[in-house]
Amino acid sequence: MKIYGVPLSVHTRKVILAARIKEIPHEVEVVIPVIPDNPPPNWREISPTGLIPAINDDGFVLADSTAILLYMERKRPQPALLPSNDRDYGTALFLDSWAGSTMFRGVILPIFQNQVVNPSIRKVACDNAAIEAALTKAAPEAFGYLESLKPEAFLAGGKLSIADLAVVSNLILFHYLGHRLDAARFPKLQTYFRRHVGSAALQSTLKDETPFAQQMGLDRSWIG
Repeated sequence: MKIYGVPLSVHTRKVILAARIKEIPHEVEVVIPVIPDNPPPNWREISPTGLIPAINDDGFVLADSTAILLYMERKRPQPALLPSNDRDYGTALFLDSWAGSTMFRGVILPIFQNQVVNPSIRKVACDNAAIEAALTKAAPEAFGYLESLKPEAFLAGGKLSIADLAVVSNLILFHYLGHRLDAARFPKLQTYFRRHVGSAALQSTLKDETPFAQQMGLDRSWIG
């Protein structure tokens, strides 16, 4: 299976982690849509939206991280990344969607665009007000919601699921960008995050991301 995207991407990392956990043989082809002429010439055939990630599995192409993960779940059912219980299943899918919308678009994306993409890639001025709004309003609201779930090891069904991959992947980029969870304000979320960062699958994934993080000048001091 070929995975198109950049490992630092919140959504691409979710797919890479799922492939690792399910032991699906794969290779990553780096595609960075925000860099002109970086995607392959047939990129819109692979990803109709132009977004990452996408996959090519022996000629079958598919885009969107959640669609890809659900495809992987059918392809390699074990270990399962979707709970078997109906209500836990619904919760996991909701939290995956919430992480991709409220958390990513409200918190991570405006910070990433204005700290990294605009000044370093597009060569335009960053919007400091957008960063401030994300850090002082959107982030506390999102983290407060997660704290209210009283996260321990996992968010849905008592086992690792798509919900954990989505939420933790967002938190990783938040830390790469030099920001931190307030452990006094969000102690359960902080413990939950550190537990996942210490897992074998994530440690291996973060190690593979090192050259990309270094090239972009991201903060790796939080990685144990």
